[in-house]
Amino acid sequence: MLYNAPRAATIVANEDCVLWKLDRDTFTHIVKGSACKKREKYENFLENVTLLSTMEPYERSKLADAFTEHKFNTGDFIIRQDESGKDLYFLQEGEAAATKVLEAGAEAKQVMAYKAGDYFGERALMLNEPRACNVVALTEVTAVSMDRHSVKRLLGPLEQILKRNMDVYEKFATKQ
Repeated sequence: MLYNAPRAATIVANEDCVLWKLDRDTFTHIVKGSACKKREKYENFLENVTLLSTMEPYERSKLADAFTEHKFNTGDFIIRQDESGKDLYFLQEGEAAATKVLEAGAEAKQVMAYKAGDYFGERALMLNEPRACNVVALTEVTAVSMDRHSVKRLLGPLEQILKRNMDVYEKFATKQ
């Protein structure tokens, strides 16, 4: 159905069953409709993300296709310090904070605040190292993420901007 190719296998029922049939046109309409709804949902959000403001609408629509949406409750960890960095996050709704233990034995201190339109997680993703801080939801949060492959493929031209912005974190990442 997806690739307009001959069937790759034969399916044989082991017992009586009821089947539903979906023709190619209906299937295509459903898949395309779903993708359009997803793009529309993120269109306004992406226009207001400063980092992405120079991208063309077509490029932003490609980003929307790669997003995975996540919901977090107040107090939930979005990212945990020292975990592997596999995703870049964009905060769509709510507020979050980066926290880090700056002195051994002390409580974690807030080192960064995030609001809708902000992003985080790029440092570990780009440097292929563990997360430098926790990111905790301060309110109910809706965030979208992109995995490492999608970031490289879709945000390649923005890599230098991401690296430049990572300098802000360096003073916190090197403190123990």
